Amino acid sequence: MTQTRGKRRTALVLGAGGLVGGAWETGVLYGLADAGVDAASADLIIGSSAGAVVAARLAAGKSSIAELYEGELDGSAPAEPPARLGALTILRYAVAVLTSRTPEEYGRKLGRLALGAATVDEAARRATVGRRLDPVTRWPDRPLLISSVDALNGELAAYDADSGVPLVDAVTASCAIPGLWPPATLDGRRRIDGGVHSTANAHLAAGYERVVVIAPNASGNNVVLSPARQGAALAAAGARVEVITPDRASKQALGRNSLDPSHRAPAARAGRAQAAAHAPAVAALWAQ
Repeated sequence: MTQTRGKRRTALVLGAGGLVGGAWETGVLYGLADAGVDAASADLIIGSSAGAVVAARLAAGKSSIAELYEGELDGSAPAEPPARLGALTILRYAVAVLTSRTPEEYGRKLGRLALGAATVDEAARRATVGRRLDPVTRWPDRPLLISSVDALNGELAAYDADSGVPLVDAVTASCAIPGLWPPATLDGRRRIDGGVHSTANAHLAAGYERVVVIAPNASGNNVVLSPARQGAALAAAGARVEVITPDRASKQALGRNSLDPSHRAPAARAGRAQAAAHAPAVAALWAQ
């Protein structure tokens, strides 16, 4: 994993959750900004899957958080056609997690699923992700980590500006949902969705003093650790941590299919509303 240089005080972690989860994250960030908390000012931003898209656009600074939020509401933000994992694929996910003992073993099993699935062409998928990132095409000057999982060995890696991997390729890999989108090729390795290892990958913020985790998917188990458990581990190591996952209203707004673009606006609004409850804690964290 490439090491990001610079200050190691504050980190913002943006987790996996599909197009709809990314809209919710954007709403939370805008709601925090409404309350005077600029979470995007973190010394390091970490993104996985949908969170990778939000993280890259946020870190690049070519659009304000208000503009990103409005894009979710009016549909001007780059999107994708509706998609859904099939019942058989979901079953294979369940079997994989039940028969795995480590995130790496789970990653290998989903990697085999991804490598054998009939999907769109890899180049076409990269072009779609490029449109979602537009106008961001290059790594920003500020520290940014984008996660993905090796389809063969199941290991997590995080890429940054020093990795030599183009930003669009790193984000395409991070968003490569097994069984739905093709694995992306980075440095000759086939890589899949960063959310396979965990829905937040908050452990990548180890060593930072203060960490805010915004995770649309709060789930976890003995193999894939939840954002709450990862946050607790960071706290046990001495960090101050605030973990934000969807409340009841946000869960309802997110809906059952995180890949349905019609839920983006409701999810963004719900995230903005929920942020008010977390703003005092995040403000206290960032003020240290």
